[in-house]
Amino acid sequence: MDALEMTLLFDYYGDLLTERQRMCFDLRHNQDLSLTEIAQELGVSRQGVHDNLSRAEALLRNMEEKTGCVRRDMACRKAADAILNAAQQLAGHSDITVSELARQILDAAQAFKE
Repeated sequence: MDALEMTLLFDYYGDLLTERQRMCFDLRHNQDLSLTEIAQELGVSRQGVHDNLSRAEALLRNMEEKTGCVRRDMACRKAADAILNAAQQLAGHSDITVSELARQILDAAQAFKE
């Protein structure tokens, strides 16, 4: 799993981690510190940092496997983009009824994305 995916999982499920796991995760993935630097920052062993990160990442992956929130959100965003693109094409239609409906679809799809 790449860093972007892990960050998305953290955004969704990070509150389920312990404070120490959140700190290790933030320092590693958001501030890009090495395990040694994190260990020095937190006053723990490098192995302790590794263990905390491993448990945190496993928990985040496990929550996504069980709930699929990130996967569903990404699918909804992709569908909303497709709806927006199709409605934008229809918005310029010469038939006023079609173009007005397209504008309503655009507004609804945009609200959905937000």
